[in-house]
Amino acid sequence: MALFSGLSEKLNHIFKKLTNKGRLTQLEINEAMREIKIALLEADVNYLVVKDFIAKTSAKCLNDEILKSLTPSQQVVKVVNESLIELMSSADQKLKFSSKPPTIIMMCGLQGAGKTTMCAKLAYHLKSTGKKPLLVACDIYRPAAIEQLQTVGKQAGCEVFEKGKTNPVKIAKLAVEHANKQGFDIVILDTAGRLHINDELMNELQKIKNEVVPTEILLVVDSMTGQDAVTVAESFNNKLDITGVILTKLDGDTRGGAALSIKAVTNKPIKFSGIGEKIGDIEPFYPDRIASRILGMGDVLTLIEKAQNAVTEEEMKRMEQNFRQNSFTFEDYLIQMEQIKKMGSLKDLISMIPGLSNKVGAINIDEKQLLKNKAIIQSMTKKERVNPELIKSSQKKRIATGSGTTIQDINMLLKQYEQTKELIKQMKGKKGIKGLF
Repeated sequence: MALFSGLSEKLNHIFKKLTNKGRLTQLEINEAMREIKIALLEADVNYLVVKDFIAKTSAKCLNDEILKSLTPSQQVVKVVNESLIELMSSADQKLKFSSKPPTIIMMCGLQGAGKTTMCAKLAYHLKSTGKKPLLVACDIYRPAAIEQLQTVGKQAGCEVFEKGKTNPVKIAKLAVEHANKQGFDIVILDTAGRLHINDELMNELQKIKNEVVPTEILLVVDSMTGQDAVTVAESFNNKLDITGVILTKLDGDTRGGAALSIKAVTNKPIKFSGIGEKIGDIEPFYPDRIASRILGMGDVLTLIEKAQNAVTEEEMKRMEQNFRQNSFTFEDYLIQMEQIKKMGSLKDLISMIPGLSNKVGAINIDEKQLLKNKAIIQSMTKKERVNPELIKSSQKKRIATGSGTTIQDINMLLKQYEQTKELIKQMKGKKGIKGLF
């Protein structure tokens, strides 16, 4: 599902109506702002946040410069985009690191928000940047919480410090001592959650905070809970003075309320977002990129970063060489499918492409067909993958049997392959693109 797809579709519908009108009157802008207000409220954005957002945005849109502009609808979109960025932005968006290691990150939140898994995801992310994180099991109450942290910690390739069911404040203190001795530069404390906020939970968290003095206190909230997430953030912030928020399940059926309200209500930044179930499915929260995706403008920077993480330099050189020689094979096709799989679902990737981001719903993407194609290619011999012209009727029957597909499926794949080769050939001949191959 595309990020905030419901809100994105409604906003794009509003902007399309403005585009069709050419020059805009004050009445038409007011009507558009009223519709944007309804769209934001339906997306579960806090009422006071919406009220303030519309007031500021309307004031910017109703000046003479925009009303007399030759492209007023584009100017309105620009203003809304800037307002969305401002709504979610903060000066301290990035994670802070202590000048004297280890940096202590205290993770907190209610049960069910995905806090323990997020601890491991954050550790994995920080490890990929050259840090040496230590995960600490401070949740001694929830059944199997320690075991869960050990499991996800193993997936992240990070050590887990635990002392069983002893006092969490003591565990945190001992973990910091252990980190100092063993050279860990990051300590991530997985603290206890509750089904709801209570004094017992807050008192324990306050004691841990006072004992180890964390550099960051990050609240993990479930973005799918909308306004409830904002209420939880406000409560934790009042008690602990959190330094930031991590939103989980931002890839799910989220309407956008939490992401668009939390910073405005708590004045604390969203620092990371969880975008899937895999250990690497965590991203720094970039307000400008999120705003672009909400408005259907795509998110090229995130798409590039995903591609860089999925494709090795060796694979890139090999593909470039094959493109130059016009020798694109099914081996390359297989590599491409594996790279796309690493990057996420096709619909999510398409939602990041400008011009296509607001048309994801209309694009028919059959992810199962990709699995079929992979099975077909894997059932080919090495020679057949490199020289598909060798695949005749008898070979097709063998491949179909081996891959559990039909000859029609194989014919479809061969046709796609020929079309791809033709496209590469055409691209090579185009001025401006020629130098790339």
